[in-house]
Amino acid sequence: MNTTCFDPVKQCVQKRLQETGIASLAMSIAQNGNILYETGWGWADRANRRQADAHTMYSLASISKPITATALMILVERGLIDLDKPINDYLGHVKLKAHIADAGNATVRRVANHSSGLPLHCHFFYEDEGVNRPHINETLLRYGRLMTPPGETYQYANSGYGFLEYLIERVSGKSYADFLTQEVFIPLNMPHASVDLPAHFSPHAAVRYAPNGQPLPGYTFDHPGASAVWASAHDLVRFGMFHIKAHMIDQRAILSDAAIDAMQKPTVSVSETSGYGVGWRIVENDFGYRTVGHDGSMGGVRTRLLMVPDENIAITVLTNAGRHDLPIEIATEILSVMLPDYAKNRKQHKPIPVSPAEWTAVPELLGQWTGIVHTYRDELPVILTAQPDGDLHLKLGDQFTTLVNNPAFKNDLLTGRFHADLRDSDAGKHPYHLALHLKLRNGNTLNGPIHAITTPHNRSGNALSFWTELKKS
Repeated sequence: MNTTCFDPVKQCVQKRLQETGIASLAMSIAQNGNILYETGWGWADRANRRQADAHTMYSLASISKPITATALMILVERGLIDLDKPINDYLGHVKLKAHIADAGNATVRRVANHSSGLPLHCHFFYEDEGVNRPHINETLLRYGRLMTPPGETYQYANSGYGFLEYLIERVSGKSYADFLTQEVFIPLNMPHASVDLPAHFSPHAAVRYAPNGQPLPGYTFDHPGASAVWASAHDLVRFGMFHIKAHMIDQRAILSDAAIDAMQKPTVSVSETSGYGVGWRIVENDFGYRTVGHDGSMGGVRTRLLMVPDENIAITVLTNAGRHDLPIEIATEILSVMLPDYAKNRKQHKPIPVSPAEWTAVPELLGQWTGIVHTYRDELPVILTAQPDGDLHLKLGDQFTTLVNNPAFKNDLLTGRFHADLRDSDAGKHPYHLALHLKLRNGNTLNGPIHAITTPHNRSGNALSFWTELKKS
């Protein structure tokens, strides 16, 4: 394929970088075992006038998950891990616990496909805040709590991949970083890939920028297995090529083709059109093609790795700014150039508008519900009142009663947002609001998480989940 065919993509990138002020973008495009085109635009480091290219290392955010899952499958193929055994079989003295159902049903596979019952979880630690990342056992104690029955539903949970990272360390006897370097990055010839960013890689790395254009301070999280990998567009596309079985001659097969297929088999439904396997999101009909991939998003990071296995295509698009969808947009433009039918189907596609659900008084919710919100240190009484006029009022502990905003009730799930104080030191590092995510069970019980979602200025916020159970009075 002549690289001039990508001229419209190049023009789109240049235009969108100017419009958005995003510092840089790097991409790599491969097909049939060959890298067709790769380059970078903009500044990897504005202050030092260092330009981005295909070998610049970017923080990948959640594209770390399929990389962690690859390490997991290496141990599965060695007979050291069984995907369908409880993850607790492989953890230490601190185990997952269940507020509902049986923690023994939280298998390794269900943790890997986000159906274990673990709730929403993001927990960032910035180096200028003076709070260190806890040991994984502390995270297990505080947040290793199942809040829906294992296998009931898909719920994206970064904490699960933090626990898988710990499992990899315990089973392999190596640190997570060493295992990935020795068993994934070196065999696949990915010299510009690492866990976190060792000092010797800093001159090759893209600075992460906040929405205001300022460099973000360094940060980490209590779920490195979900978020901690850095790689260049060039190296990441090589990882993608391995996973579409287009192995390059300088790569060693670290997984069998059967293991690659197993990772790309959806075992839980994400939406009507997509599912999740072992580390991968799969779309069965993406404008006429089956696509496999993962995105990443956090402070100073927005990334995409997209593969079309039947066409032997792998694409990586990486940026060093967050809160935008430019990598998704550009990956779509690239596929439109490479696959005429994809472009045709995309052009003909007319999205069905989704109207916001109108909230009215729901008969089965009317009345007063009382119960407890559990933090890792305390229990707070809570009273939820659903009034005939449709208002939802909530009282937490001895605080003032507050109105629940944007309530919705669909598929027996009650959601809504409100302001109150959990008096929890983790949640209270930044201003936050609370979000209900409660399931109606047996007609008289609402249970599930209340999420504390922080909103720090120009930084990624935390999303911490606290078990809540209410009974109808």
